[in-house]
Amino acid sequence: MTAGTVPAAASSLDALRLVEHEVGVLMRRARRALTERARLVHPDLQAIGYLVLVQVEADGPVRGSGLCDVLHLDKGAVSRSVQHLLDLGLVDRTPDPDDGRATLLSVSDEGRRRVRAVDAARRELLGERFADWSREDLCDVAATLRRYNASFGPEA
Repeated sequence: MTAGTVPAAASSLDALRLVEHEVGVLMRRARRALTERARLVHPDLQAIGYLVLVQVEADGPVRGSGLCDVLHLDKGAVSRSVQHLLDLGLVDRTPDPDDGRATLLSVSDEGRRRVRAVDAARRELLGERFADWSREDLCDVAATLRRYNASFGPEA
């Protein structure tokens, strides 16, 4: 049996191995894509910094502790990433009006411009890669991935 093909007589274990294989391929590609996107935003940006940056854009203004919770990263990793993003001028830090001891993070104008440029390029590339897929095929893949993700329980 080769990867990607499932003979009619394949066992459930064989089918699960295929799922495991394809998820592994997907994870390796996702990791590579994150690294590439990070470098497109800034040559010195690491993948974890890119994840923090896009989360700040999605949720900001946000406290660092909120990033830890959402990204399931330890405080030290988030703190180092945030400092690097500040040094690169991709995020801004302002005092939290509700708690003078805390600060809020938001994406800087430059950070937003760079993330949006990378997003536009990514969408264009995806459009090219899936140009011969029907809308229904794309929706089927999305539904299958949603079902796969839901089998692990709700996302935190």
